Amino acid sequence: HRSALIDYQYFFVIWFFKVYLIAPLLLSAREVAIGTHRLLRDYITPMFDVPYETVAITYTVALFVASDFTRYWLHRALHAFDFLWAFHKVHHSAEVLNPLTFYRIHPVESLLFGLRYALTAGVVTGVFMTLFAAKLSLLQIFGVNAFVFIFSLLGSNLRHSAIYWGFPPWLETLIISPAQHQLHHQYRYSRYNYGGALAIWDALFGSLKKSRDATKTTRFGIAADEMANYNSLIKLLTSPFRELVQKYKAYFRHWR
Repeated sequence: HRSALIDYQYFFVIWFFKVYLIAPLLLSAREVAIGTHRLLRDYITPMFDVPYETVAITYTVALFVASDFTRYWLHRALHAFDFLWAFHKVHHSAEVLNPLTFYRIHPVESLLFGLRYALTAGVVTGVFMTLFAAKLSLLQIFGVNAFVFIFSLLGSNLRHSAIYWGFPPWLETLIISPAQHQLHHQYRYSRYNYGGALAIWDALFGSLKKSRDATKTTRFGIAADEMANYNSLIKLLTSPFRELVQKYKAYFRHWR
């Protein structure tokens, strides 16, 4: 399928942007953590008697939940605001899903998600450094961040596949199933199931759609009249900017 071929090409292009634009942001999480620690250390008394294992497990869970929460809200914002949707449309323009569709992300969106994670991981790490007297070394912190990243990556690859796998209804209130995310890629259900790994945010904030409550289809993508704007590698990179220029030129012309 032509859409899948574009995914394969795009994967190698976006790798360049991720290495040179996004990777440095992950390192900046360390600076956010140090800044958070300095801000809080005069107001919080460290708990020295908490076992290291408890701190490590709690930190891992806290970082995972906090990251998923901020991911939900950024993803929802990408759909809610026109200037952000212009870039997120690149991802939703895929007509078929495969594991490489996960990487069909415009560099601007990748930058936003990199900033989100750097801020989230930095704040959570800084809080734990303060609460538990810096029991977590930078190497251990890096290991936990790598675990969260790999866990999210594996789940994302499964959700962007041809496997329509739904969970029992009660479980789909807690965890996003592959079927639920595939529903999100259908044009009619694109305003549902924003969650990354956890479905609890969708359940809490009114955007949950369970797989049994929707009609399964193999038709993915955006509005039919827009698909031609995203049918090549160059168009994936340039169409968002062209759309925004045209939209805001018309807006300013209207108010002159």
